[in-house]
Amino acid sequence: YGTRQARKPNVLAESSATAVSTKLAGIDYGTVRIGIALADAEVGIASPHATYTRGGEDADAAFFRKFVEDDAIVRLVVGLQVHLDGRESQKSAEARAFGKWLEETTGVPVVYIDERFTTAEANDLLSVPGMTNKRKKARRDQLAAQLMLAAYLESDRRGQTDPGAID
Repeated sequence: YGTRQARKPNVLAESSATAVSTKLAGIDYGTVRIGIALADAEVGIASPHATYTRGGEDADAAFFRKFVEDDAIVRLVVGLQVHLDGRESQKSAEARAFGKWLEETTGVPVVYIDERFTTAEANDLLSVPGMTNKRKKARRDQLAAQLMLAAYLESDRRGQTDPGAID
């Protein structure tokens, strides 16, 4: 008696306190709605997250600041609508301006990626019997963001240092 065992450290508590986030968010830019997808770069799987309905610059800033903080986002991937010949469209310029604003507002780095065909592919995936147009519309933007983010993750796995991004 009188001897005390040394207390074992709580490995889970210590590792979670020192863990570094590897969460990415895919952003499908729109003037009315913004589709958002999430992925952990370590796992490499993108998932639809939300469709945000824009509410003006102040409301948008508050939403995205809270979003990147709550979800520990370390990089934002913004999609650019590019013409078939590779030229950027007017929507690309708008998405770039939004991405710049997003980076300045949240402090999280932004990269850009070609999102050609993601909305069309999302529409194809949503063309299932019984799904109402209202429900399709609600999911289309976040599904497009998921497809774009998945493409970004896939190209990163192939070892590209700038995974299909347009800068």
